[in-house]
Amino acid sequence: MQRYSERALLTDLYEVTMLQAYYLRRMNQTAVFELFVRRLPDGRNFLVAAGLAQLIDYLESLRFGEDDLAWLRECGRFDPGFIASLNDFRFTGDLDAVPEGTVMFADEPVLRIRAPLREAQFIESRLVNLIHYQTVVASKAARCVIAAQGRTLVDFGLRRAHGAEAGLLSARASYLAGFDSTATALAAPLFGIPVAGTMAHSFVQAHASEADAYAAFAQAFPDNATLLIDTYDTIAAARMVVPLAHWLWEEERTRIKAVRIDSGDLGALASAVRGILDAGGCPDIGIFASGNLDEFAIAALVAQGAPIDGFGVGTRMNTSSDAPYLDCAYKLVEYDHRPLRKRSAGKAFWPGAKQVLRRARSDGGLQEDVLALADEDQPGDGLLQPVMRAGKPLAAGPALSGIRARVRAQIAALPPALRLLKATQPYPVRVSEKLQRLAGEVDAAQERQAAMDQARWEQDAE
Repeated sequence: MQRYSERALLTDLYEVTMLQAYYLRRMNQTAVFELFVRRLPDGRNFLVAAGLAQLIDYLESLRFGEDDLAWLRECGRFDPGFIASLNDFRFTGDLDAVPEGTVMFADEPVLRIRAPLREAQFIESRLVNLIHYQTVVASKAARCVIAAQGRTLVDFGLRRAHGAEAGLLSARASYLAGFDSTATALAAPLFGIPVAGTMAHSFVQAHASEADAYAAFAQAFPDNATLLIDTYDTIAAARMVVPLAHWLWEEERTRIKAVRIDSGDLGALASAVRGILDAGGCPDIGIFASGNLDEFAIAALVAQGAPIDGFGVGTRMNTSSDAPYLDCAYKLVEYDHRPLRKRSAGKAFWPGAKQVLRRARSDGGLQEDVLALADEDQPGDGLLQPVMRAGKPLAAGPALSGIRARVRAQIAALPPALRLLKATQPYPVRVSEKLQRLAGEVDAAQERQAAMDQARWEQDAE
């Protein structure tokens, strides 16, 4: 039996109903769809594209299993001939996309699908689902990395992520954005992400005393123990750690790596704990902080000089609490060689297959992007690159280490103002003259067709 995440019916019903209508009308010429973000969330200056690897896996494995076909037959909505046509339904089209880890801006296509209409339409819901979520989390995580200024960051978000898949994919998205590790164990065998963890308050409570709990944990994980010290009294626990650390080293050559503070005034407590550890001859024991952290809280702690070596970031990053969704859309921009666009207020988009041309300054910093038609001869580096042809990947995807390096380089190349945590002047994205002219021609053609249709219906009504 297929897992739910692998089933073709993990989609919106209208993808299937449109498929039947296209089938009955024999409409299946080549279509071009593009995924883009209409506008950046408030306070965001850039996005980090993510999720391409999972999209490729989805497109490669897309099938209607027997359970899917059985439901379509039993529900009574669909034509038997249409259902039979789904037995060999596959994605056979082309995918062009910006590499994962690329910084992106509003109105820029993150990817382009060119495929027979039925295939290009059907994949919409899962495609958006996969790219949208990881892009949201990677963008939030990148801001945490900026705020941390080189301090260790660990993803702590599984337990409050919106489901198992979200927990795993947020571990991946935060790691590619620059986090050092994750507490989600399955992310290690699945993605090769380093894992890290400490202990729960229940571990301390289960022992007769804090000292017993700390000794037991340190002995279980010599040289790699981080002790949670805020179960009862953080300051008293820090004082207890000092003689314990000396005893463990002298008797067993076991080191305490760090202490973790998970509640209270993290800055003030970290300063007090640092003083206690240093005065007690334990300057090598680090301080790790967690508890409702995000980029704003991290930036504030860094700004006040809190002696914190690393942060565990969970709920607010994995749900991207201040900007939990993107106003993104997957739109048909060309069908059967005819450029198309939607013109409704607030949701208009540019017609035709497009490319994003990125231009850099002489020092390598980003200067501007140009949104142009895919066949335009314009200076700049084209961001959308061939990824799949005829339904097959052109090459193995990059390692996460390579994607992490891309994110670092891309963010370093941003104008300094765009690396701020507050909104600033938007990055310049210019629309080419040729694309603007095409939009005018498409609009004029739509208006002529609408007038002709109106006249025909009025004539028929008479």
